[in-house]
Amino acid sequence: MTLDAAPVAARAGSRWRRPVELWLNGIERGWAIPALLIGFVAIWMAYLVVAYWGGDLHPDVLETWTVGRQFAWGNPKHPPLMGWMAAIWTSVFPVTDWSFYLLAMVNSALAMWCVDLISRRFVRGDGRAIILLLLLLLPAYQFHAQRFNANTVLLATWPLATYCFLRSFESRTFLWSIAAGAVAALAMLGKYYSVFLIAGFAVAAIAHPQRRDYFRSPAPWVSALAGLAVLGPHLWWLATNGSQPFEYAMKAHGGYSFTSALQEAGWFLSGIAAYLLLPAFAWLLMIRSNLRNFVSDIVRLNSGQLLLFWIFVATTLLPPIVSVALRTDLPSLWNLQILFLAIVIAVSSVKFAVDRFDSVNLFAGVSLILLVCLVGSPFHALYRNTHPYDMRRNFLSAAAHEMTRRWHQETSEPFTSVSGDDRLAFATAFYSQDHPFYRRPFQFQYTWGIPRPATLQKGWAALCFTADLDCLGWMDRVAKIPAKVIRSEFTVQSTLWGRPGVTTTVAAMIVPPGTAPAGAPSKGEGIEDFGASRRVP
Repeated sequence: MTLDAAPVAARAGSRWRRPVELWLNGIERGWAIPALLIGFVAIWMAYLVVAYWGGDLHPDVLETWTVGRQFAWGNPKHPPLMGWMAAIWTSVFPVTDWSFYLLAMVNSALAMWCVDLISRRFVRGDGRAIILLLLLLLPAYQFHAQRFNANTVLLATWPLATYCFLRSFESRTFLWSIAAGAVAALAMLGKYYSVFLIAGFAVAAIAHPQRRDYFRSPAPWVSALAGLAVLGPHLWWLATNGSQPFEYAMKAHGGYSFTSALQEAGWFLSGIAAYLLLPAFAWLLMIRSNLRNFVSDIVRLNSGQLLLFWIFVATTLLPPIVSVALRTDLPSLWNLQILFLAIVIAVSSVKFAVDRFDSVNLFAGVSLILLVCLVGSPFHALYRNTHPYDMRRNFLSAAAHEMTRRWHQETSEPFTSVSGDDRLAFATAFYSQDHPFYRRPFQFQYTWGIPRPATLQKGWAALCFTADLDCLGWMDRVAKIPAKVIRSEFTVQSTLWGRPGVTTTVAAMIVPPGTAPAGAPSKGEGIEDFGASRRVP
C-alpha cells in the first residue's frame, strides 16, 4: 500500500494532525508501532484501575491464578497454558489486581504485535497502522482481553501460530515448520477450541493452488512432529487421567437439541458479523471513493493472502458445523481471536492508495473512543458501587480479609485451605495474606462433597453467600462431621472513595487445625454422594 500524498497537502491544516502524521511516518522507522502498543497498555491500565476501583478481579482471573499455583501438565477443566502464564507472571510481579490488569493488557498488546508481523508481509507504512487501528474497533483487544483466562490466552497464540504457518507454507524451511507446529500446539495448550485453527491450516493448505508443492515437501510432516513433541506431556497426562477436560466441556456446553444447536450456530455467525460491523464501516468509509476498485482487488488475492482467506473461512465455518453435530452451544466470543484475519485481508488486498487524511481521521476516531472510555471509568466505578456486579465482585476481597481475620482469632496456625462458593474461595486464596489453597479438586468442582479427613485435620475454612441455599445446605452437612466446627455470618459492604455502597452477607465455617479426627482416607472432596450437584456455569 502506498500513500496518496497530494490530498494530504491540499486538506491538511489542523495542528492536531501533525503529530499523527509524524507517528504514521515513523511506522517503517520502527518506533511507531511499539509507541502505539505502549500507549494502548497505559490507557487501558488507567481505565481498568479506575473503573474497577471498587471491584475485585473477575472470578475467571482468580481461577486462572489458582490453577497456576501448582505446576501440572493438565487440568480437569482447561488445558494448562493459562495457569503456566499466570505462574510465570506472578514469579516476577506481585499478586495484586493491577498486576493481572497489566498481564491482560500486555497479552493484548502482544497479540496486536503478532498481527503486525503478518501485516508487514503484505503492507507498509499507513497500511500497518490502519490494520491495528481497525483492530481497536473490535471488542477483543480491550473489553474481552481484560479478563485473562482460557479464552484470552488465545489472542496472542492464534496470530503467532498463523504467522509461523504462513512462513512455513511460503518457505517450507525446517525452522519455520518447527515453529508452526510448536506454536499451534501451544495454542492447543491454551484451549482445545484451537483444534479449529489447526483444521483451518489443513483446509487452507489443501485449498491453496500450491498445495502439491507444500505436501511434497517435509514442511507439513516436520510441523506435525514438532506439534506432537510439544503436546506430548499433555497427551500423556490425558492418557493417565482420562478425558476429564472433554467431559467438563460437554457437561458445561452440551445437551442441546438439534434445533437449539442450529440456532446457536446461527447466533454464532451473526455475532461474528456484528463484531466486524464497526471496523468494516470505518474501512468502507475510508475507501468510499474506491469501492469498485476494492471489489476487484479483493477477488485477486496473492498467494499469502489466499492462504489467510482460507484459514479465516475454515475457522469461522467449522465450529458451527461441529457444534450442530455435537449438539452444543457456541458463543461467538470464542472466535474473536481470528477476526484479525478479516481485517488484514481487507486492508492488504487493495492496490490503490489510501488517503493519509482518512488514516489520520481513523486515528482520531479510535483515540476519541479510548478517551470516552477513560473519562467514563470513574462513572462506571460509581455506578457499580451501588449496583453490584453479577459475579459479586464488589465483595470478594473484603470477604477474604474478614475470613482471614476470623481464622486468626480462632487459631495461631496459618490459614492453609479454603472451599465453599468458588468466587469466595478463589478470592480468599488470592487476597488473603496467607494465600490458602483452594481445596476442591477441579474434577469435583461442580459437586458438593465433604472435604477429605486429611484436609480437615490440617485446618480448613469455607465461605458461602447466604443467598445461596445449595451452598448453605452443603455447610449444614459438613457441620455434622465429628470436629470443632465454628460457624458465623458477617456483612460486607462495598466502598468507593469513602462512599458506602451495597452490602451482602457471607456465611463462614472454620475447622481449626487438629480438631478433626484423622479417620480413614476418603476419595476426596466432591466425590461423596450427598444428593446435590453444582450447576456448571
